[in-house]
Formats: sequence, C-alpha cells, structure tokens
Amino acid sequence: QVQLVESGGGLVQAGGSLRLSCATSGFPFDYYAIGWFRQAPGKEREGVTCRHTRADNTYYADSVKGRFTFSINFAEKTVYLQMDSLKPEDTAVYYCGADYHCSNLWADSGSWGQGIQVTVSS
Repeated sequence: QVQLVESGGGLVQAGGSLRLSCATSGFPFDYYAIGWFRQAPGKEREGVTCRHTRADNTYYADSVKGRFTFSINFAEKTVYLQMDSLKPEDTAVYYCGADYHCSNLWADSGSWGQGIQVTVSS
C-alpha cells in the first residue's frame, strides 16, 4: 500500500524558512518520480517541484525557483522541500505525490499524501 506522509508545515513570517518532509513507503522508491504541489484557497493546484528519484535534474516552478530546494534521503525513502525566503503568496496546503513520471502527477494521477498547511504571514 502506497503511503506518503507530509510533515513540517506551520506558520512562519515572511522571509522565514520551513522544511517539509514526505515520508514514503509501499512502492519502489528508486523507480518513481516525486513531486510537491500546493493549493491555495480559491486557486488552482500548482506544481511546485518534481524529480524522478534517480534523475539529475529537478523541475521548479518559476514562482519558487531560487527559494525552494528539493532533496532526497534514499536510506529513509524521504523527500524534503526546503523553503527559504517565504512570501505570503506561498501560503497553501502542500501535497507530495508519487508516480512513475512527473507528467502523471500534473495529470493528477498517482498517489498523494494528506497535505499539510503552510501559512506565511506578512
């Protein structure tokens, strides 16, 4: 059974940092792509970052490029999203998802965590 569990969200002031974690189990970690998506109230779901676990390149949305960093702990089968220089517009529920390809996650396929709230105050 595929499981993804996000943690690390919360309330932070603008300019601050948070690190989200996504602990995974139940699928072949080395053969999957994992992405972070977010959804703010009244807005469309946005793909923030995605990477196949064995790829060298990582996709970042323009809105987070240079501020957010995706990383992987293979031993723990956990992925992280380091979020620096946070802005109020980063406020959203953040979800991690997993599937064979990043494109499947953009199509809302794959498996997803329950989501975690990130709130950035101005």
